[in-house]
Parts: sequence; structure tokens; C-alpha cells
Amino acid sequence: MSKTAAYHTLGCKLNFAETSTIARQLTAAGYAKVTFDDPASVYIINTCSVTEAADKECRVHVKRARKANPEGLVVVVGCYAQLKPEEISSIEGVDLVLGATEKFNIPSYLQQLSKSGSKAAVHSCEIGDADFFVGSYSIGDRTRAFLKVQDGCDYKCTYCTIPLARGISRSDTIEHIVASAREIAQQGIREIVLTGVNIGDFGKGEFGNKKHEHTFLDLITSLDQVEGIERIRISSIEPNLLKDESIELVQKSRSFVPHFHIPLQSGSDTILKLMKRRYLTSLYSQRIEKIRQVLPDAAIGVDVIVGFPGETHEEFLKTYRFLQSLPISYLHVFTYSERADTEAALMPGAVDPKERKERNKMLRILSEKKKMEFYHAQLGKEYPVLWEHEERAGKMYGFTPNYIRAEAPYDSLLAGTTQQVRLEKLSVEGNVEVSALQESISAFESFLSRV
Repeated sequence: MSKTAAYHTLGCKLNFAETSTIARQLTAAGYAKVTFDDPASVYIINTCSVTEAADKECRVHVKRARKANPEGLVVVVGCYAQLKPEEISSIEGVDLVLGATEKFNIPSYLQQLSKSGSKAAVHSCEIGDADFFVGSYSIGDRTRAFLKVQDGCDYKCTYCTIPLARGISRSDTIEHIVASAREIAQQGIREIVLTGVNIGDFGKGEFGNKKHEHTFLDLITSLDQVEGIERIRISSIEPNLLKDESIELVQKSRSFVPHFHIPLQSGSDTILKLMKRRYLTSLYSQRIEKIRQVLPDAAIGVDVIVGFPGETHEEFLKTYRFLQSLPISYLHVFTYSERADTEAALMPGAVDPKERKERNKMLRILSEKKKMEFYHAQLGKEYPVLWEHEERAGKMYGFTPNYIRAEAPYDSLLAGTTQQVRLEKLSVEGNVEVSALQESISAFESFLSRV
């Protein structure tokens, strides 16, 4: 019987890059890739554990694998697998659980694995052993690739389990990253997204030591010289690590696009200190101001957490009003959830779950408002759009350099190419969002009155 493997990835771009690397390893070992709902010899589930929902999703996909092929081997890897290996091993149908350092050795583990029906085998390291770097990039999308440049984190944010799941901050070498970028370019992929846990900390652990051999600026300067890559995006980067020089390089660059995603987490300095973030709102404002100064049409995305312990109604309003005042483009809003082995889980001042949900809703409304304002400001301008290959209802979609999603009638000759277009109008989908937004704003005015 032929060997086949199916993959499902939960969580961040970094996980997608690593899943692709695992898939290439298994392909080299003789496993043909199939979809997750096909009968496969082995199912690989790469997990996240940033939120409670991600843990529950793991169970859902184990059930999917068992339904597709009850005799198929189920292997669970990733952050959840490192943090809670015994918990996962008790899930019916799981055969193998691999931790942070073991997940890149799946082919060798499979040689010794059979469907026994007994409790899953667990191979999970002490997180202190996760001190070496394994390079990865994804090529599942024919338009763009996620390129891993850094892993782990030395920050001690009180809500975060990532250091426990991925270990210390460490980096790939610039030489290897540039070589990977060239490999990606040779496959005809036009866009690279740089990814990692804390990419602004690039250079630490580059050659196995704890010092910075290079900086993030050194990395992006080198990548900007790679031929054959049309666009490079910087994924999430901490505001204290995004330096003026990096912003100025993007402005002058031939390949880096005007798109930044900068986590804020709270617009209250009180809450930022409780979170043990490494900046205050004044620095965050300076970063946004600098971007707008040199790149006035840049897209700026923001991560924010609502319902953190100690976030009173007044502190939430500080966050809302701070975000409202910033010239940003969109928000990613997360509802705080208690995670085991974090400082925040033991903090006083827990926010009622219903209130957390309501605050999330209000910031999502603000996000839609910011996005529509940003889109309206871009109407009438011309940008190159990189069209994706997928066709949906006779339409094709693509993104401008500053992350505006464009649509046009599908043309197979344009799929995977870049076309200069003029942004003429918001789509019907956008108009629906505007309509829903107007209805929600009046409800929010009532919410704001509860001070």
C-alpha cells in the first residue's frame, strides 16, 4: 500500500512554515501528500496554544482524521503538544505526540510506529533543550511563502505561554535565510512574508550563542538584494524593536512593502505594565507617527487584548480612545483567556467573560471603521496588485503592496501575475460592512455611557 500524509495547521504563519518543512521531509521519505479529509497513512496536526479555542480545535481535527481513516496514524506536534503532551496523549485516536525539538524528526518516529489502540507515545523535550534553530518556509500558496527567520522568545509577558512552548529566542543565519529566499524565488513565488515569534529580536542565537551577531536591519538589508522576489512583507514586530532605520529602509526598498503589523495589546499604560510589555503608549505613538511620516499610505495593523485582569471599564476606554486617535488601518482583537503557568492567571481583578466579549465586539466595530476609512482614502489611487490563483464565484482576488484586498473578474492569464490597477470602488461586501457598522456605532454610544 502506498504511503500518504495529510496535514492540518492551527495558529500562526510560523506554524504554516514549519508544517511545510515537515511535509517536505515526509515527501522525501516516500509519503505522497493528500488532503486532510482523504484516507491517509498518517495525519499531522500542528497545534497552537495561544487561546483555549486552539486547544479545543486540536480535538476536532483528531476526530476528522479518525473519520477519514480509522486506521491512519495521528501525530500531534506544535505548541500545544509541547505544553500539554500528556493531555493530548489521552485523546482517543492520537498515536504520537512530539514536542518542540522532536517535531522535525517525524519520519524516523514513523518507522517505529503502528496503530496499537493504546495510549499515544509521547516524545517531548524539556523546553530548555529547544536552543537550536531549524529553518522552515512554506510554499503551499503559489503566490506567497512564509519564511521563518527567528524562533522562541526571551520576553516574559505575563499572559503568554509561547516561551514555555518554543523556548529561548534564536535565529537563523542571514546566509541561510538569503539562500532560502533564493530557493523560493526559483519556484516562481513572488512574495515572501518574514515570520517568527519575535522577529525584531533577530540575530540573537544566530550562531548558537545568546548575543546578537546581526540585527533585524542587517537581515532586511540583505534580503532586499535578493533577485527574483517581487515583494517582502514584515509580519508582526514589537514596537520597541521596530527602529526608525528599518522603517526608512522600507521606504527606500525595492522589495519591502509598506505594511506593518505592530502589537499594542493595550492602550492603557497601567495594563501594559501588568502585562510586562517593554514599551508604553508614548513609544507606540512615536512608531505610528514615524511610519505615517515616511510612508503615508502604509497599512498598519494592530494586535490588542481585551479583558486582561485589572482592565476596568475606565482602562478599557483608554485603550479604545487611544486606538481611535491613531491613524491605523485595522485591528486583530483577542479576548484574554487564562492560560496555565502564566503570571496573569493568578492576578486579581478578573473581568467577567460577558464583559470581555462585549469589549471584543466594540473593538471589532472600531476595526471595521478604521479599515473603511483607510480604504476610502485609497480610492482613485493606482497600485500593483498581485493576483492569486484561486477563483471564487467568477472573481479573482489579490493584494496591493499596502495590503488592500482587490477583486476583479477572473482571468486565468492574470493569475499569479502583478497588474497595475486603479482602485475604483468598494465592493458589495465592503458596503455591507459599512451598513452593519452604522448600526453598531449607536449601540456603542450606549456602552460608552456606562462609566
